[in-house]
Amino acid sequence: MENLSIRLLQEGDEGSLLAFEEENRAFFQEFSVQRPDDFYTLEGQRDMLKTRLEKSEEDQGYHFGIFLEGDELIGTIGLFRIERGPRQMAIIGYSLSQKHNGKGYATEAVRQLVRYGFDVLGLHRIEAGVMPKNGGSIRVLEKAGFEKEGISRKSVKINGAWEDHLILAVINED
Repeated sequence: MENLSIRLLQEGDEGSLLAFEEENRAFFQEFSVQRPDDFYTLEGQRDMLKTRLEKSEEDQGYHFGIFLEGDELIGTIGLFRIERGPRQMAIIGYSLSQKHNGKGYATEAVRQLVRYGFDVLGLHRIEAGVMPKNGGSIRVLEKAGFEKEGISRKSVKINGAWEDHLILAVINED
């Protein structure tokens, strides 16, 4: 997809992030963790972005925006909980604007981030956890080369309830 790209989020992106989160608030709620009160404020987004930039500098996480035509933020994607040493792995997470679902953008963004994780960061394994009822996200991961590994029982608190997550992973065979 020529018009889709990912890039590391940076200072100055907080306004676009806030607009993205506000526009998709109800859509994301079913599959998202509970957000702090200030999450939907410019200051909250600025603080979160600052923390994420620090994590990138410390090689603990990399947070990207998913952009159309170079500047329209339509999603976020990142590698989290990076483990070095004998594991060389990370967890992938992403969200895509409701109005852009079903167009292949999430799959392409996942493919781009996996290449970054393997080629730039030298990771061996990238893992994802998805609620079993989130069929769309499972399809995205499978199309990007992830394979199902099993269920992590009641592993993430979503909307006040502990939810099972299907674990999928892709391995760097190079």
